Amino acid sequence: MYLESETVELKQELNKNIKKEIVAFANSKGGTIYIGITDNGEVLGLKDIKSDIESLSGMIREGIIGNLTTYTDIEIKEIDNKDVIELHITSAPEKPYYLADKGLKSSGVYIRHGSSTIQATDEIIRKMLLESSKKSFEEEIANVQELTFDYAKKIFKERNIEFSNEKFKSLKMLTDNKFNNLALLLSDQNPYTVKCAIFDGTNKTLFKDRKELTGSCLKIVEDAFYYMNLANHINSTFNGLQRVDKKDYPDFSIREALLNSIIHRNYFFNGSILLSIFDDRIEINSIGGLVSTLSLNDVYNGVSESRNPNLAEIFHRLNYVENYGTGIGRIINEYKDSKLKPLIELSENVFKIILPNLNYVESDKNKYNKLSQEEIITKYVKERTKITRLEVERILNIGKTMSKKLINKLLDDNILVKKGIGKNTYYILK
Repeated sequence: MYLESETVELKQELNKNIKKEIVAFANSKGGTIYIGITDNGEVLGLKDIKSDIESLSGMIREGIIGNLTTYTDIEIKEIDNKDVIELHITSAPEKPYYLADKGLKSSGVYIRHGSSTIQATDEIIRKMLLESSKKSFEEEIANVQELTFDYAKKIFKERNIEFSNEKFKSLKMLTDNKFNNLALLLSDQNPYTVKCAIFDGTNKTLFKDRKELTGSCLKIVEDAFYYMNLANHINSTFNGLQRVDKKDYPDFSIREALLNSIIHRNYFFNGSILLSIFDDRIEINSIGGLVSTLSLNDVYNGVSESRNPNLAEIFHRLNYVENYGTGIGRIINEYKDSKLKPLIELSENVFKIILPNLNYVESDKNKYNKLSQEEIITKYVKERTKITRLEVERILNIGKTMSKKLINKLLDDNILVKKGIGKNTYYILK
């Protein structure tokens, strides 16, 4: 009995729609298509199997973009004394494959989901392009070649570094003598933006101000830092006769978090970096999770691998950043005397860093001051839906043993529920 599954598709007869299944298997884990068997597993066979094989071979060669001839195998198989076609498709390396008459868009790209063939979303298509790309984003030729560099020239001149047509090659802004995406990021025509917002309170209910920053990535960095500093107030206290001034956020922390979001974001994805300023914190959401070879622990321990090494090198030359990989560690160190710590939240496509407001944390407004450690964890999960053991360590400034003990107590008290396994473990409210 033949049944459809993630890797098996049944077709009663050959028709042009079979190209969708072939594309889906090539873009997924591979699979087998049986032609001459109905959806319910009844073997009917084919009347003119040689002609069908010839047509099928033509569909694979001419109806699909991306050469699948070496990743497909067509055989005649006799089942119940009837001839059917058994088509094996291997998961192919140069994804995405797509229908020639539809093009590289959702209506032309298919993937396998369970026993169904479905259209790939734009996000999935971008991810496949990223994974199969032979060149990095920086090295790919920019789709806009009429670029100007007025702001970049200004910044390089201020640093006494030459920036001219002759230097474009040594700065790695050219690929095959054309402007590449690194040049696009530095240009005045850079399409990637940062959206800034100041909120009234600790949630996103009311805006105080919002702004979208555009232009060269060098201009965006300068403008974003200026914007954050407008909200970086100074709190003054007195120690005897001596006045002590303290900013809401250490300058280095907001600068490093901002630079990290610009330098290491995934530019294969559209969308803006989001910079949100609340009464009690700053959140910076950058597009793209960690580079696949790194873990969150690696980041905390100062291990660095840049997604955009040429962009990182330019920021290094311009003295925006110092030693590679030291930024996150220094941010954490600047909060060593604070009750709440900087946090990093990860998903597959987002890297978020949260910087607590030092003055808000130490004022009477601090909602955590009078809570027990268990209550702090519970309140944190209520506000942010989940928590990890590392986050417990950081927000409470405690060690691994103590954090495990607190989590186990909340699990035993049926307050938290464990989700995920291994390094992907997190906890939610029961």
